[in-house]
Amino acid sequence: QVQLVESGGGLVQPGGSLRLSCAASGSILSIAIMGWYRQAPGKQRELVASMSSGGRTNYADSAKGRFTISRDNAKNTVYLQMNSLRPEDTAVYYCNAIGRATTHSMFNSWGQGTQVTVSS
Repeated sequence: QVQLVESGGGLVQPGGSLRLSCAASGSILSIAIMGWYRQAPGKQRELVASMSSGGRTNYADSAKGRFTISRDNAKNTVYLQMNSLRPEDTAVYYCNAIGRATTHSMFNSWGQGTQVTVSS
């Protein structure tokens, strides 16, 4: 199985910054896509940003220009740099990875989630 461990969440003031990290471990052969999702109370989980192993990125409209996703493929780690944070960014942020295990079967794993709260 593949496990994802997140870090970097916390409380920040509007306009501030946070950097989230997510490290994947386990029986990993390759990870095709790593991404960040978030879910606010009473709302559906939504994609924030994702990146393929080749560096192709996808961002939610609300994240464009403020958030930056990056990957260290050698470490199976994905990061989310969040700048100019707004109260609307408050949510539980989840890391996701889709890839191939050493058994050559596909996996779709999720992290436990980390709370990001933007408030003055």
